[in-house]
Amino acid sequence: MTIKLQYFGLIAACCGLHKESMQLPEGSTVADLRTLLIQKYPDLDSKSFQLARNLKIAADTEVLKEADELALLPPFAGG
Repeated sequence: MTIKLQYFGLIAACCGLHKESMQLPEGSTVADLRTLLIQKYPDLDSKSFQLARNLKIAADTEVLKEADELALLPPFAGG
């Protein structure tokens, strides 16, 4: 299955891009994706980030589906 990824802030700088598509096996979870991303971009291992799936913060146990859109969000500060 194909999913779409968007990277923001320090995560985009760490990965060197803002968007990409990725092929994942059927039944992959958010945790599986996190593991694959850290393998592909080792600098992510030292970064704090959340994953949002289709505009909602995702739990690691959620199963991904074809055409899901995921965003890697760094911590936000401000008022």
